[in-house]
Amino acid sequence: MTMYDGVVDPRVREYVSVQRVVCSQGVDRPEQLVGNPATQCNIWNTPALEIPTAGSYLVLDFGRELHGGVKIISQGKEIVRIRLRFGESVSEVMAEPNQDHSIHDTELILPKMGAQEYGNTGFRFVRVDVLEGNLRLQNIQAVALYHDLEYVGQFECSDERLNRVWQTAAYTVHLNMQDYIYDGIKRDRLVWMGDLNPEVRTMLTLFTDLSLIPKSLDYVRDQTPLPQFMHGFSSYSLWWIQNQYDYFMHSGDLAYLTKQRDYLLGLLQVFAGCVGEDGSEKLTGARFLDWPTRDNPAGTHAGLQGLMLMTMISAEKLLVALGEDGTAQREIIAKLRRHVPDCGQCKPAAALQMLSGLADRSAVMEANPCAGNSTFMGLYTLLAQKNVTALQVLRTYWGAMLDYGATTFWEDFDLSWVENASRIDELPQPGKADLHADFGNYCYKGLRHSLCHGWASGPAAWLMHRVLGLSVLEPGCRRMAFAPDLVDLDYAKGRYPTPLGPIEVSLERGRPSIIHAPKGVVIDGVDA
Repeated sequence: MTMYDGVVDPRVREYVSVQRVVCSQGVDRPEQLVGNPATQCNIWNTPALEIPTAGSYLVLDFGRELHGGVKIISQGKEIVRIRLRFGESVSEVMAEPNQDHSIHDTELILPKMGAQEYGNTGFRFVRVDVLEGNLRLQNIQAVALYHDLEYVGQFECSDERLNRVWQTAAYTVHLNMQDYIYDGIKRDRLVWMGDLNPEVRTMLTLFTDLSLIPKSLDYVRDQTPLPQFMHGFSSYSLWWIQNQYDYFMHSGDLAYLTKQRDYLLGLLQVFAGCVGEDGSEKLTGARFLDWPTRDNPAGTHAGLQGLMLMTMISAEKLLVALGEDGTAQREIIAKLRRHVPDCGQCKPAAALQMLSGLADRSAVMEANPCAGNSTFMGLYTLLAQKNVTALQVLRTYWGAMLDYGATTFWEDFDLSWVENASRIDELPQPGKADLHADFGNYCYKGLRHSLCHGWASGPAAWLMHRVLGLSVLEPGCRRMAFAPDLVDLDYAKGRYPTPLGPIEVSLERGRPSIIHAPKGVVIDGVDA
């Protein structure tokens, strides 16, 4: 039932208390905000922070990245003007945060004896400056907005660092599941079709409520009439097909796939005209693979060739499921296989060529494995590496973000950034690099850089697929491959959600693997 016949928000709102006072000026006993549960203004016999001087400020830490805003409760008997700043790092709230896509730096008027809520962004830290008036602050809390979903998918192993990587990756994608699946909760807060694929693949290993996937896929489809490419990127229309394939294989939802028939067939006609006589991709529109390859035309071409082949193979399987004749599609696949461009040392391109079966680029993938990575292409580079190499990358590349204070994974990252750098949860230190403000390129320069980006969630999916060893062979997870690999771990265990119920896996070095699957799911040819 709704009171206004409007749209009901299925997300929950949770008030989160301050976990730490990072620093303050002109504020006596600011620590009384830590752990304060008050959500209602009380003007009788309730202690409050007296902040009577303009120029006073507080910098507060809510413990980990959140999506939402803040609730500020004022007991004062006069209106007070403040400056409010949100930050994903301490550096961000101590400077001038970027205002793209959501407001991170604003002035507010606080009411007399009341509460004010503000904010719709991603943040962990908040700075409050008194600009005018005498602030009598009873409390400030974060208002976290999220979908209350059970983590049906679970992973645990003998390496606590890998456990933290899995937990952080899962939390990263969960925060980006809002009214649609966002790329980032601070920026851009948009539905980007290519960004969506690592998010979709991670969500499939975590949750049973997957309703945001078709909602997001349909939203971008409906905004992109053919023959246009999604967001102007030909590659992102390819990713729409790959997302349809990944979702169909997991869900087995033929009714939903059937609704995509006309658009899929029309899009494949467009792509049929994007293959040269020699088999090379001739994609038009913006030629985008990944930001770090933006200035590498050869690497971009090599990667797009692999991506197009991988996607056309997936499309041919969708056509079979729809009962369509796939002859023309198979001819396009055969033609694409004839052209094998050199990828140089470009790891994303090498990974996509390997995953599509176009070429063996193991030498590229295994050479200096922690260099040349990006968080967007991270899932694909991990999948294209040997498992022992991928674990090294998880511990070193992804783990470095954790070492420097990350509670979610970032839009991009390079290991060279951490040399003589401050942690993101500390005040910037003189003589040290500012890990947030001093680095980044392209669309993620300095404080514009998003520190909670859904495309960086790929490690969670990789650990499920390559350590627990589960991957889908038939639509609806009715048949699953099981190829576990402990690599150097002593044990690993977890659950993998399917539409028929979770699969449970337990691995221990020196002992037989244990797997339990729900009725109707076949594991390696044996009805479980």
